[in-house]
Amino acid sequence: MTLSLDELESHLFKCADIIRDAVDPTDYKEYILPLVYYKSISDEFEKQYSQNVEEYGEEFARRENLYDIPVVSDGYLWDDLRSVSDNVDQALNEAFGALTEANPDLAGVFRADYIDADALDDDRLGRLVEHLSKHDLDRDSVPPDMLGEAYMDLVRHFAEEEGKSGGQFFTPPHIVRLCVRLVDDFEDGDTFHDPTVGSGGMLIEAAEYYREEQGGDPSKLTFTGQEVNPDIAAIATMNLSIHGLNGTIEREDSLSNPQFTGEEELTRFDRVLANFPFSSDWAKSELQDDPWERFNWHEKLPRADRGDYAFIMHMAEQLKTPEKDGTDGKAAIVIPHGVLFRKHEKRYRKPMLESDLVEAIVGLPENLFQNNSIPSAILVLNTDKPAEREDEVQFIHAADEAFYDELSNQNELTEAGLSHIIENFRGWETEERVSRTVPLEEIEENDYNLNIALYVDTTEPEEEIDVAEELGKLRELQEERAAIEAKMDQHMEALNYE
Repeated sequence: MTLSLDELESHLFKCADIIRDAVDPTDYKEYILPLVYYKSISDEFEKQYSQNVEEYGEEFARRENLYDIPVVSDGYLWDDLRSVSDNVDQALNEAFGALTEANPDLAGVFRADYIDADALDDDRLGRLVEHLSKHDLDRDSVPPDMLGEAYMDLVRHFAEEEGKSGGQFFTPPHIVRLCVRLVDDFEDGDTFHDPTVGSGGMLIEAAEYYREEQGGDPSKLTFTGQEVNPDIAAIATMNLSIHGLNGTIEREDSLSNPQFTGEEELTRFDRVLANFPFSSDWAKSELQDDPWERFNWHEKLPRADRGDYAFIMHMAEQLKTPEKDGTDGKAAIVIPHGVLFRKHEKRYRKPMLESDLVEAIVGLPENLFQNNSIPSAILVLNTDKPAEREDEVQFIHAADEAFYDELSNQNELTEAGLSHIIENFRGWETEERVSRTVPLEEIEENDYNLNIALYVDTTEPEEEIDVAEELGKLRELQEERAAIEAKMDQHMEALNYE
């Protein structure tokens, strides 16, 4: 039976109901996401194995080079797990261990220990396995893009279950879509990177955009990311795999220990997309003499308790340049508003602007994220701006109600709002109270302050008054009052009141 996307999402969401009250909601993702991934890999492997047996015979059917997915070891197919009724937790641990042993690239991805979860007994785990067994998840049964979308929705569902803490690994899709559109026009062979990759949403959206909006083949793109949280890095790895994308997710902190490097410099990418943790601590003292020379926009490094510009400088260094690579590099970076105007950070804004790296700044509404409600913006960087955009920065004020819907617990940019932003950006337009292209000289006159309100009039327009119309209304009211007073006088006389 062919599943619709809604049916598939509903099917996967019910996994949480089975283990509800047995583990904390913040741990749902650790136990369910790996099982969904294992089920999809096992189903696809079993299908490809059957085809290989028919074509090459059993002796050669398990050769790894015949598969474009991880290989599942003999005895650990999904039906083998389904047949286990005792010590299901141990069987699951062994299955993930065998999958990792057969596919070393998956080392560190499966971190959940089902034995340690005491409340996940044989009954609950057996019901969870049986529930996932209801539908085949191979590529013929469920196309990779549909499975990938359902998987991302499952990640979003768990982020919502976690509440505020879930925002640490999940960026709302409407913000992700905006970031991708601001750096679009992708080509085969392009490389994409997210240094604070979370669950991989930015990379996944870039792939989806290339396929759906540009008619491209995402398998011809390369996706990489780095994530400090090993559990979240594991989700990102499974996410790329389940979407069928070429990519690598590395663990470690991008500032302290960048993993994508050459012999003497950082690896550079065509596109960098990121939503870094706002105003977080960073290892300033350890990076005074950074071997990659990333933090050289000023002799003073950003504050140890406010790493915003450390991340921005790191990402700027990760962009391809015409001088070194023969092509440009673009970045869309979600930032807190303070980055635009904090006085002591002028020392970083000035060189960033003087090098003509900043293409646009898009101001967003407040309360867009689960983990904070502060206003944010998107900083668009370009190492080779078109000639007509050189020495200018476009400011877009998208914080008005026309750009978003106010939902029960947070705001959400509308599709019309997203399109309005992109139309202004692509057209390099100036629109009253929405956008303006500003020469660098004017920004310099404002002491390199990038506060959007300095360049775009964000105040609500005063309503025009039609004097003649208002005088007419006043006369009508005066006449009504005179009539009421006359009637009142009549009543008073009838009652002998003076």
